[in-house]
Amino acid sequence: MKQTIKKILAGTTVLLAGLIVAGCGKQAAAKNKTTVKVGIMSSDEDIWKPIAAKLKKQNINLELKEFSDYNTPNKALTDHQIDLNAFQHYNFLNSWNKAHKTNIVAVGQTYIAPLNLYSTKINSLKAIKKGDEITVPNDATNEGRALNVLEEAKLITLKKNVALPTVKDIVKNPKHLKITELGSDQTARSLSDATAAIVTNDVSANAGLKLDDAIYKETVNERSKQWINIIAANKKDQNNKAYKKVVKAYQTAATAKAIAKVYKGTAEPVWTNK
Repeated sequence: MKQTIKKILAGTTVLLAGLIVAGCGKQAAAKNKTTVKVGIMSSDEDIWKPIAAKLKKQNINLELKEFSDYNTPNKALTDHQIDLNAFQHYNFLNSWNKAHKTNIVAVGQTYIAPLNLYSTKINSLKAIKKGDEITVPNDATNEGRALNVLEEAKLITLKKNVALPTVKDIVKNPKHLKITELGSDQTARSLSDATAAIVTNDVSANAGLKLDDAIYKETVNERSKQWINIIAANKKDQNNKAYKKVVKAYQTAATAKAIAKVYKGTAEPVWTNK
């Protein structure tokens, strides 16, 4: 009987030791896991979820924080509410740093998305009549870019050598078009009233607009490098090893396929182009 009790006690001791070791292993694994918070636009969720799953195997817990406007993600970054963000192009970043005296830098490139003119009322530029309303994003860089697209489409003429034009820089408007500035997230909705709208690719994706719906497409050329979208961090964190792993996990063939699917051909990955 005593021997039986000894065996039971010995077995219990081994079991407890095993549980303690297992518990310590889980605690050690938890301690080794790094959490990285990334601010993204809501339309990019399906692009980033597979990346988050992949990074789990590298002990990186990727927390995705979704935003619906362009003014919040950089503030959240400098306030350390997030560690990285992925929503802006170089031009927007440079303008933001200058205006807000911040020190945010690009740590990786994602895609380029031409800015297109959409309409649910007409099928071509020729159908635009005198006095028609066209809406454009009202943030500095996207408004300037949108107006350049309208000039490229030969609908208006802008003052020369203006880096970021506004409606005040329109010098010729032969059709007397009403150019209305709206929040970027409102441009697609304005199509129920306006004749046409310049819509950014993330907003067009959320609104269900397809590339074929565009009545004019922005030309992509050498000057378009400023419109390449990026993953950004505060400068002091630009060499963070975990952040570099995030960029590497993003820049894959699988992500390129996800971009094509999510944006229906309106965005092109840039890390694949040398």
